[in-house]
Amino acid sequence: MTKNVAIPSQTYRWVMLFGVWLIYFCFGLTVSALAPLVRPITEDLSMSYAAMGSVLGAWQLIYIGTALPCGALIDRFGLRRSLLMASLLMGASALLRSQAEDYMMLLVAVALFGLGGPLISIGAPKLVSLWFEGPQKGLAMGLYVTGPALGSNAALSLTNSVAMPFFENQWRSVIFIYGVIVLLSGVVWWAINLEPGSQRLEQKSLQEARPAQWGLFLRLSQIRAVQYVLLISIGIFLYNHGLSNWLHEILMTRGLNSEKAGVWASLPTMIGVLGALLIPRKATPPYRVRILTALFLLAGSASLCFQSSTEWILLLGLVLKGITQGSMMTILLLVLIEVPEVGAKNSGSAGGMFFAAAEIGGVLGPLGLGVLSEWTGNFQGALGGLTFVCFLLLLLLNLLQRSDEHST
Repeated sequence: MTKNVAIPSQTYRWVMLFGVWLIYFCFGLTVSALAPLVRPITEDLSMSYAAMGSVLGAWQLIYIGTALPCGALIDRFGLRRSLLMASLLMGASALLRSQAEDYMMLLVAVALFGLGGPLISIGAPKLVSLWFEGPQKGLAMGLYVTGPALGSNAALSLTNSVAMPFFENQWRSVIFIYGVIVLLSGVVWWAINLEPGSQRLEQKSLQEARPAQWGLFLRLSQIRAVQYVLLISIGIFLYNHGLSNWLHEILMTRGLNSEKAGVWASLPTMIGVLGALLIPRKATPPYRVRILTALFLLAGSASLCFQSSTEWILLLGLVLKGITQGSMMTILLLVLIEVPEVGAKNSGSAGGMFFAAAEIGGVLGPLGLGVLSEWTGNFQGALGGLTFVCFLLLLLLNLLQRSDEHST
């Protein structure tokens, strides 16, 4: 919570959190909308898996370049305008996808999402750092992370079972409606921010003196704990984005039909919602490294399970993935914003650095799984690679712990 700035009311912070949650729900909806539609889109636009992998990773590539300026923009212009812009850009991306006639048009439409996505990814922890303090931070972080999780779940579970049949299997119509929903979330956010107290809080936080932006980035990047957090974020996003974007197709190669694969692919998200509500609350400073260690081990085990065609082993993998997918990033963000040199004041800029680094993995994950599956004819090698990534995360986490011990 920003010092010496009165919160408008104890309850309105939850209204603000709902506004962020709603836009983040639409973030998840848009990110996952293409995954259950890989087959009809590739057939309609005559695209290979490798080409589709580049499309799935296109917005993350743009995200890398825009996350730093987006973090600075939020710190300087506030959450109200920044998150409205996020909803407009994400909605425009979805609407343009529905009009794509070839690979290049689809690539550009998906890439546009990379301009709006960082604003909500960075804005959400910024809002938590401003409006919440103490143990409530972990609860608030866990709550807003359920937004993209449930949005992703809606896309994965309802696209082929409900939306496609309703629109007579026209994937363009489905994506168009998703875009309209995203734009409406921006209207709700703007209405929530009409409350005078929230506007006063934002204005006071914007009036705080700030160092030169690039000097701040340089100073933060020289902190050893921040360096390790950024490296870990790359691995987490490589794992999460790679596996989430291709999970529906991986399950279909294991013998599941499209509808069943969609329902099964949504299971980790539903489990992840519960995990995001429970696990970050327990991740107080003394236990964070232990909890992250357990999560990385479970994530590596999940990718091994997906190499099997036995249904109960696949289900076990889905459960393990669900336990890990929301909590890993949430706890790592808690570590970052509680680095003494970061705090609430610089959380937007630090968040920009976090997501700029993390989305390197966000690009490599979907693209790497698509290319490797094209080369080898299956997903076995790619899934083995994800397990190796989890092993590297354990090593980096150990280095992060040593850096903390050294600094204290």
